[in-house]
Amino acid sequence: MAAALDYSATMPLAMADMARVSSEVLALPFDMAREQYAKSVRAGLVERSMIASARFERALSALEVFTLGCMARRY
Repeated sequence: MAAALDYSATMPLAMADMARVSSEVLALPFDMAREQYAKSVRAGLVERSMIASARFERALSALEVFTLGCMARRY
């Protein structure tokens, strides 16, 4: 009879990889919002200001944490 394969040693690593990938996928809309904001600034549609940029980033980060909870990225 063939011995059963033991995947228990690699399972936590695989689960961690899956969690990382899924959190990156869930964060895509927030990354796209950051990119659109940067393009708007370059195009002159939004004021080029460090204060405005910081406010936007703070609000978007809060929305990301509120939306994704424990799956949100931490900076």
